Amino acid sequence: MRFLTASTVGVAALVLGATGAAAAGPVLPEPYATPSAVKLSRVVGWPAGSTPVAPPNFKVEVYARGLDNPRSLLVLPNGDVLVAEARGPYPQVAGRSSANRVELLRDHDGIADQQFTLVDGLDLPYGLALRRDRLYIGAVDGVHACPFLVGRTHLTGPCRKVVELPEWQGHGHWTRNVVFSQDESRLYVAVGSSTNVDEEHVDAQVPGRAAILTARPDGKELRIYASGLRNPVGLAIEPASGHLWATVNERDLLGDELVPDYLTSVRDGAFYGWPYSYFGAHEDPRKRGERPDLVARAVVPDYALDAHVAPLGVAFYGRDRFPKNYRGGAFIALHGSWNRSTFAGYKVVFVPFADGRPAGPAEDFLTGFIKDAAKSEVYGRPAGIAVAADGALLVADDAGDTIWRVTFKCGACTPDPVAGKPARNAGY
Repeated sequence: MRFLTASTVGVAALVLGATGAAAAGPVLPEPYATPSAVKLSRVVGWPAGSTPVAPPNFKVEVYARGLDNPRSLLVLPNGDVLVAEARGPYPQVAGRSSANRVELLRDHDGIADQQFTLVDGLDLPYGLALRRDRLYIGAVDGVHACPFLVGRTHLTGPCRKVVELPEWQGHGHWTRNVVFSQDESRLYVAVGSSTNVDEEHVDAQVPGRAAILTARPDGKELRIYASGLRNPVGLAIEPASGHLWATVNERDLLGDELVPDYLTSVRDGAFYGWPYSYFGAHEDPRKRGERPDLVARAVVPDYALDAHVAPLGVAFYGRDRFPKNYRGGAFIALHGSWNRSTFAGYKVVFVPFADGRPAGPAEDFLTGFIKDAAKSEVYGRPAGIAVAADGALLVADDAGDTIWRVTFKCGACTPDPVAGKPARNAGY
């Protein structure tokens, strides 16, 4: 993987932490205030007829089931839904190989009644983005551009790798999400770290890990857009401002309440602290004294979520089918904790926005994924989120092998003036 040099794109865009800290951030406990716990969930599956639970006047139903670890979603302009099916090589899913495919789902009545394999055989496909007649797929080895015409159920030519990504070597964070800028002139690619806090000094030797990269649609002018992001997974363009936002999985093993995962706007050239610090100048004790210069420059993320909740998919709601308070806000899938003494996450939350910024506390939106916390039993785990063409919210449940569809019993609500066209970048 070759990055542009400072002489071709300007030093400011490549200097870590060039923008500096913007806020004080949340009040956090001291490291190791509680022991570092391990509490893995055991998936038991959904009983027949049961669903997650939404707020009053919302309806939850199955959009598609029988999938193989559905992770991320993309709604196409004609209403078809793409789903990436992939599974990382983690101990709790040992023995189940990755499907490594992208499926196209088509429905005529709110339930996916047709399914087609669009792409098969890429290595851990995850990110999905459409630009004109190309479908971009973020796989663990790189970003692939695949000729595709909306309305078809097959590709119109072979995929071509346009961006080479840092070598994975079978360990660490494997999701590679992709999204385009609002004018579609720049591609953004999320690449997680290979370690928890790089005590091994591995990630420091690999440019492009724990970062969001950017390139032209043809893959040229590849560079680091923002760094110090341990595992950025969800990517979305906030429609009012056109700014890039990301959900980030922070570090583990500092106690139940450290470190909060977060949602943040992503600034060009910014450094977000990992692995040396978190939420600005909170220095990680395992990296104490190593890079005080970077700690001083670390940007404070915009919005703290709970610690260890593992935020994955994020989608801004730009439709007219939910009540007004949901319009413009962000739905976030919290995949769920393993490094807390009690479960956290395992739900979808909603963060209200106003004028392109978070405007209130996160609200539970889709719950009921935990069956019995004392026994560590869960029915499923939310992963990807998208806004469907009809304004419904789609939630990929990777552990439950299901996509859920959430609608509002709106009665006399105002018809959507752009029915049939999904919100911009709604697939993340």
